[in-house]
Amino acid sequence: MSDTLFPTAAPRALHTALHTALWAALACWGGNALAQSAASTTAAPAETTLAPITVQGEANAETATGPVKGFVAKRAISATKTDTPLIETPQAISVVTRDQIEAQGVTTLRETTRYAAGINSSYFDNRVDSFKARGGDVSQYQDGLLRTYGTYNNIKVEPYTLERVEFLRGPSSVLYGQGSVGGVLNLTSKRPLDQPQREVQLQLGSHSRKQIASDITGPIDDDGRWLYRLVAVGRDSNTQVDHVKDDRLVIAPSLTFKPFAGTSLTLQAMYHKDKSGSITQFFPWQGTRLPSAYGQIPTNTFISEPNFDKYDSENKSFGYLFSHQLNDSWTLRQNLRRTTSEVDYRTLYTSFAANAAAGRPARPVFDADGRTVQRDAVWQVNGGRMLLVDTQLEGKLQTGDVQHTVLAGMDWQRNTTSTASWRALGTPLDVYNPVYGSFTPPSASQLVQAPNVSQRQLGFYLQDQLRWGDWTATAGLRRDHAKTETEGRPAAAADDSAWTKRLGVTYQAGGGWAPYISYTESFQPLGGVDFYGTPYKPQRGKQVEAGVKWIPEGKGISGYAAVYSLREENRKTNDPANPLNSLQLGEVKTQGFEAEMTASLAKSWDWTVAYAYTDAKISRSNAGDQGQRVAAVSRHMASSWLMHRFANQGRGGWSVGAGLRYTGSQWSGTSAIDTPSSLLTDAMVAYDSGDWRLAFHANNLTDKVVITQCLSRGDCFYGERRNFLLTATYRY
Repeated sequence: MSDTLFPTAAPRALHTALHTALWAALACWGGNALAQSAASTTAAPAETTLAPITVQGEANAETATGPVKGFVAKRAISATKTDTPLIETPQAISVVTRDQIEAQGVTTLRETTRYAAGINSSYFDNRVDSFKARGGDVSQYQDGLLRTYGTYNNIKVEPYTLERVEFLRGPSSVLYGQGSVGGVLNLTSKRPLDQPQREVQLQLGSHSRKQIASDITGPIDDDGRWLYRLVAVGRDSNTQVDHVKDDRLVIAPSLTFKPFAGTSLTLQAMYHKDKSGSITQFFPWQGTRLPSAYGQIPTNTFISEPNFDKYDSENKSFGYLFSHQLNDSWTLRQNLRRTTSEVDYRTLYTSFAANAAAGRPARPVFDADGRTVQRDAVWQVNGGRMLLVDTQLEGKLQTGDVQHTVLAGMDWQRNTTSTASWRALGTPLDVYNPVYGSFTPPSASQLVQAPNVSQRQLGFYLQDQLRWGDWTATAGLRRDHAKTETEGRPAAAADDSAWTKRLGVTYQAGGGWAPYISYTESFQPLGGVDFYGTPYKPQRGKQVEAGVKWIPEGKGISGYAAVYSLREENRKTNDPANPLNSLQLGEVKTQGFEAEMTASLAKSWDWTVAYAYTDAKISRSNAGDQGQRVAAVSRHMASSWLMHRFANQGRGGWSVGAGLRYTGSQWSGTSAIDTPSSLLTDAMVAYDSGDWRLAFHANNLTDKVVITQCLSRGDCFYGERRNFLLTATYRY
């Protein structure tokens, strides 16, 4: 298989970008050094005493990647790849700050967005964090670069390593390339700070959870040119499912070098290792959503085998964030990350295999005794390698009365996945009285290596943010070229190119009000070919959104309300003439309304309130489901969180908080079953005293048994039961 996607364009463009960044830094650094050398060799005729000059800067001014006090952020980077005020962004975006993550006792990535409007993260899975919004999937990025590629070959994020989480709603390919219509979840890593901060954190929780974490940062030298940060997490824990662990080790060092004003280089690295298993058991409809003669299947039931089941993952990454101000108008940036990951995935789950002699359909069901299920067995060793580079040139220009923030960029990525697997029929298990040990595990020699799959993508994008009086316009254009290859299978190769566009206008109406309207597009290559050898076209998304934002100046309030209409084309549907084939006749239309408000008031009250209405329907299909709702999409979602601190100034004293989360019912793809609605309650109480903070959190306070999803293929999934978390933090 070829090692190059574009024989000349990609390597040459990447090579040129790297050299440009390097030479720009060396030139400016060298220029400063020469200037200093010249000054030192020039004799001054006499000493001159100048009057002192006082420079007043905004040392604590908010940036789009730095810390924020409270729940309310006023700036974001995800929507434009520039540090832009939210009120000037013509697209709905939520920012979850570090303070909010801490206040709500977040322990997983999916929990960071549970109080944001319209994003569904209730699916309870310890293998991946998955999200849905506006009728489609949500793409995940970290520090502006794609976070995952492939299936079950990567690792879950540790929230303690994050500074903030931004959720940009709707199609966003004009800046990020390939992606789904649901939006972009961009994670901002903790970065070195110029002020010393140190903390040690201890946690005890449900399921024998024991965790220790540390976060230390500050300057290395007196001049503040060298900054460092070290984040580390160690955990030993069980889960609500018997025989399934949730152990973790994370070490994330970073180092920033600022040789002179306007130039910085931040080196990032991370080692992350998890030892876990499968908490998703693929239970049949009966005993979960539907009645069973022996009652509901207990939520702690383990379908797999204790000495076989595992989901062990290891992830290593390193990269850098480089920024150099060429002059007063132009800034050059480049972000790079290299990631390697490996997952050892072994499990037994409720069988999908049909047995005509026994009358068992091809879906999870009980045997004739009403309590035993057949099991399928799988073992996969999955790997992934990612190399991502994003180079940007940002300019601040003026043409008459119009101010421009111009962004020109090129991003390149190469992703490779590998899989060695084994599958077989397992042995039966009584789910109401499980007895293990009847299954004989395979040997490593039985694993079959599948061909590696690689994808390379090159994208060029151009954006202009224009400010004229009270008006702001954002226009963008992008060209992508993506190539997918399967080792040894030239017929499965896919070579896709696409243009994507974006246009938005915002009006500053005064009082913090800003109505806006925007148009955005998405592009997602599918890869592969149909039964007749015709390559599948990429899925395309188009959205029109109109809304209003309210972010009053000088107040800790940020809110928005938006309506949108979205269409996704080229979805796969069944071929009525050939059950082994899929046709790209599918289309989904989604219309919806969202509203969200976040506030941090008078240093005493923090609250969020959110609501989303999503009407996602299948508008074209060959599967007989035209006009039906899209499966696994809730029509109504709502949430609210309120916290009060009983302290007059800053930290100190008691804090109490509580939240409600409502997820509406979901269409499963069949009238035989649905996913019911749920209303969950969370609560917290904390006490701050000096350098110490002690917090107690309870999730799903009333201990409701929640079914997060039922699928037409025959299985249902449980949500998270009540759990408690006690956290002690010492800052020194």
